[in-house]
Amino acid sequence: MQVLAIGGAGYVAGLTLPLLKYDFRFTIFDRNVPQQSELRDLPLIQGDVCDLAALAAACEGQEALLYMAMGSADWSSPEALTTAFDVNVKGLYLALEAAHRVGIEHAVYTSSMSVYDGDLTKRYFPDEAITPDALHCYGFTKWLGEEVCRNACRRFGMTINALRLCHPIADRAWQEQTQPGTPTIATAASDVARALKAALEYRGGGFEAFMISGDYEQRFMNMRKARRLLGWEPLARPHPKDPT
Repeated sequence: MQVLAIGGAGYVAGLTLPLLKYDFRFTIFDRNVPQQSELRDLPLIQGDVCDLAALAAACEGQEALLYMAMGSADWSSPEALTTAFDVNVKGLYLALEAAHRVGIEHAVYTSSMSVYDGDLTKRYFPDEAITPDALHCYGFTKWLGEEVCRNACRRFGMTINALRLCHPIADRAWQEQTQPGTPTIATAASDVARALKAALEYRGGGFEAFMISGDYEQRFMNMRKARRLLGWEPLARPHPKDPT
């Protein structure tokens, strides 16, 4: 499958695309060049998500869209506020418009569990139907991004899977930080990659949101929907720690 990975030089892409590049034929669309050497052999189109013409040209010949772009993470700067809306709302809207124009019917959007406000470990999420309530700009714009996806499904008849990712980190870091018997919500990169693969392959009915977390005991999140529709559940487990 030919997949246009928008934001393919970013953080989540760096964790997952090296694990997925043999399953799909990726083209990266990003303002930046990937830092990971494993991604430098993939076709790269340098462009901005707010440039509809560039997006439409990049979508030509693609079979699916993977939208994983992210704005500035420096929330002390005005740039972070503006890029959050540019990337998570405006850019996503334009990308789906561009995809539709060239006949792409399926997309995956890397949303976030940040669509919910506060400390996620202080709540329990029985399913994805709980209405998002984010107050912070990042989570709020991710929530708006899901509404952009719903709109594209209604307007264009697309199928779009939104993965509400939860603290994706490298597998090694996940092992270092996770203790047996201690609940976690962070997600190992290999589990995130498996979720992306499943979401690219699953074409259900219109818009679907999925909670994706390394909470393998499901203490905080019931990920039954991901297991039922995507055949996905987190596989990472903490190794026993040496008491010495």
